[in-house]
Amino acid sequence: MAKRKTRKDVTELTLIGDVDDWEAETLKALLDTPEGSECVFYMDSAGGSVYGSLAVAAMIRLRRIKGRIVVLSECSSAALLVFAACQRRFVMPYSTFLFHRMKWESDKRVAADEAGEWARHFEYLEREMDQLLAKLLNCNPTLITEWIRQGKYVTGREVVEAGLAEMIHVFP
Repeated sequence: MAKRKTRKDVTELTLIGDVDDWEAETLKALLDTPEGSECVFYMDSAGGSVYGSLAVAAMIRLRRIKGRIVVLSECSSAALLVFAACQRRFVMPYSTFLFHRMKWESDKRVAADEAGEWARHFEYLEREMDQLLAKLLNCNPTLITEWIRQGKYVTGREVVEAGLAEMIHVFP
């Protein structure tokens, strides 16, 4: 769940758990954050809703928030969009990132034609989000595509070596 603290005009938010757990509170906190100001995100999230993560990433960009993100332990799946939307990214050697293909889950009863349409949309969404992730990270899309194809767990060190983040050390 996101919690808001303000310190010297810097908003600090925690993004802990599933995206669904922190999306609404984070969006509200970002609306309360002055446009163009700084915000530090502390993340430990295995992902969740790609739509929720996209909404938070969009709000960061729309409000021109100067985002800094610190990955405390995990930043995976849909949560990667928020990581990528931040201007400065910090990881630790023990930080973990999972890049994988989107997973489709539904507990709803739908007609076959609706399911077919959702499958088409799902394929489009996956392709677009992969491209957006590469653009936001300002990296070669081939790197992201390969990590996703492998369903790869990437370490903080590998993310830094790829030029996607800066390393911080908090443990001896």
